[in-house]
Amino acid sequence: MSIAATAGAATLGYATVIERNWFVLRHQAVPVLPPGTAPLRVLHISDTHLTPGRHRLMAFLRSLDTLEPDLVVNTGDSIASPLAVRCLLESLGPLLDRPGVFVYGSNDLYSPKPANPARYLWRTSVGEHRAEEPDLPWEELGEELTARGWLDLNNRRGQLKAGGLNIAFAGVHDSHSLRDRYHLVAGEADPGADLRLGVMHSPEPRVLDRFAADGYELLLAGHTHGGQLCVPGFGALVTNCGIDRARVRGLSMHPQAAPADGKTAWLHVSAGLGTSPWAPARFACRPEATLLTLVPRASR
Repeated sequence: MSIAATAGAATLGYATVIERNWFVLRHQAVPVLPPGTAPLRVLHISDTHLTPGRHRLMAFLRSLDTLEPDLVVNTGDSIASPLAVRCLLESLGPLLDRPGVFVYGSNDLYSPKPANPARYLWRTSVGEHRAEEPDLPWEELGEELTARGWLDLNNRRGQLKAGGLNIAFAGVHDSHSLRDRYHLVAGEADPGADLRLGVMHSPEPRVLDRFAADGYELLLAGHTHGGQLCVPGFGALVTNCGIDRARVRGLSMHPQAAPADGKTAWLHVSAGLGTSPWAPARFACRPEATLLTLVPRASR
């Protein structure tokens, strides 16, 4: 076997066996709370793409309750199999007893299909499911989560109390599959709330712009997998959505240049915990969950 073939086989083995199961918890502080407010711990999970048998992933999810978050935010693509709802609920375990909110991604509705991942180098998969009928148990998933007290934010607004704070939420269904209906949640975010959060699966700029303009101070999204296959020193090759590569994961501001009205929001994009069963690899982009510690913003 040539050196190049050996290196390729080693890289593939690392990406599919080691890094795909090398879960990491990220920590990030976000200065978004009113001055004098006690910190709020928000656990952001996304893109588990869960299938039965992903025991390491399920064990990692179960371990996250030890962080004692005040709030859990799930930004979608939770399942990838008709049999995964029960596995997900068992993995979340006592996290379901904490305040939580969720939205769907396209892979909560549609079974993953084999595809050439290289196609994302020249196109995205926006809208590819719009003519199809969902074949995954997304309704069961939503019913189980709401039965445990989590807010369904798919094209909805809502409020929860977490960590002693009154939090106003708005969310949209998956923009990537063209199911978002921002007009159903449009309007000024509740000025009487202690904090205003916008939740979505895919961080499409057209939706981010509207959340920021309506006064939501922190926006949470997933979908990108952080690029999934990244180049060390360069980063993600693609985002598979409208956001730029520099913001494919982690914390940033949106818009990056302050608009005329001065309204900007913090944006956190999770690189997610899973992969499609048809593309079970990660490289230079470990699967992640993030504990966001919200702290007071600087006094003006």
